Amino acid sequence: MSKDIEDEKVSILGYGPQGQGQSLNLKDNGIDVCVGLRKNGSSWNKALKDGWVEGKDLFEIDEACNKGTVVQYLLSDAAQIELWPVVEPNLNKGDALYFSHGFGIVYKDQTKIIPPKEVDVILAAPKGPGGLVRRKFLEKSGINSSFAIYQDATGNALDRILSLTFGIGTLNAFETTFEDEVYSDLTGERSCLMGLIQGAFKAQYDVLRENGHSPSEAFNETVEEALVSLYPLVNENGMDWMYRNCSTTAQRGALDWSKRYEEVLKPVIKECYESVKSGKEAEITIAANTSSDYREKLEKELSEMDDQEIWKVGKILRELRNKSISDLKIAK
Repeated sequence: MSKDIEDEKVSILGYGPQGQGQSLNLKDNGIDVCVGLRKNGSSWNKALKDGWVEGKDLFEIDEACNKGTVVQYLLSDAAQIELWPVVEPNLNKGDALYFSHGFGIVYKDQTKIIPPKEVDVILAAPKGPGGLVRRKFLEKSGINSSFAIYQDATGNALDRILSLTFGIGTLNAFETTFEDEVYSDLTGERSCLMGLIQGAFKAQYDVLRENGHSPSEAFNETVEEALVSLYPLVNENGMDWMYRNCSTTAQRGALDWSKRYEEVLKPVIKECYESVKSGKEAEITIAANTSSDYREKLEKELSEMDDQEIWKVGKILRELRNKSISDLKIAK
C-alpha cells in the first residue's frame, strides 16, 4: 500500500453496495475512512450496524465531504446530481474526487457535475456489484477493476488512484478512460449483462411453451442449464473449450446458429451503443430517475417481470435445487 494513501483521509459518500463494500475494504486495509450519509436514513442505520460510529467515522454528507482529502462519490447517479451543490463547495484545493462510474462526469452537460480545476478527478470501477467486492476481499481473492484519470491537478492522481484501486480489494487493474468506462458499462447492462439476456431467455422460454413443453422443461433448457451448468464452465475454461467438449450435435448447431444470432444482434447492439454515446440513454435515465413517481413506475415494471411465468417457475425450481437428496421425500 502506498505511503501516500495512508496519509489521506478518505470520505465515502453513499452506502449502497459499492459504498458499503469499498468503505469496509479500505478500513480493513488500514486506511483512515469515514462515511457520509443522510442522517437516520436506511443507509445510516445500515452503517451503524456495520460498526461505523456517529461523530467518529460516520457523519452527514457535507461534514464528511469537508473532512476528506479523497471524496469517493458513490451515491446513485440521480443522487449525485441532487447533492452536487452540497459536495462541490466542500472540495478543497488538492483534494481528489473519486468515482466508481463515470456517468456524472461524461454527461456533465446534463448532470451539471463539473469539478473544480484544482482537484484530481479519478475513477476505480470494480467489475462486479459491491457485495461481490466485499465477499471476494474477505475470501482474499479480489475482483478485477478498471481505473481512469479525468483530471490530474496535483500531479499525483496516478499514485492516488492505483493505491485506492488496490485498496478496495482489486486483484487485477486495467486502465481506461471515463468515457470508455461509461460507454462500455451502459452498453453491457443493456445488452449481454442484463437486457439482452432477459430478452433471449424469455423469447426461448416462450417458444418452448408455445410448442407444448412443460414449464419445468422450458425453464431447465433455457435458464437452469445455462446458469448452473454451462456458463460457469465457460467462465472457467472459455467458450472455445465449451465447443470442444460438448456433443457433436450441440457443436454443429451452436456453430451454425451463433453466426445467425450475431448477424441479427450486432446491429441492435450497435444501435444501443450509439444511443449511449450520444447521451440519449443518459437523458432517458435522468428523466426517469428524477420523476416524482419514479419508484412507483419502477416497482410496476419490476412486478411485471416478477410475474412472468419463467421467473415464477424459476423460484420453484431454485427451492428444489437447494434441497439435498435427503430432504426429498420419494413417493411410494
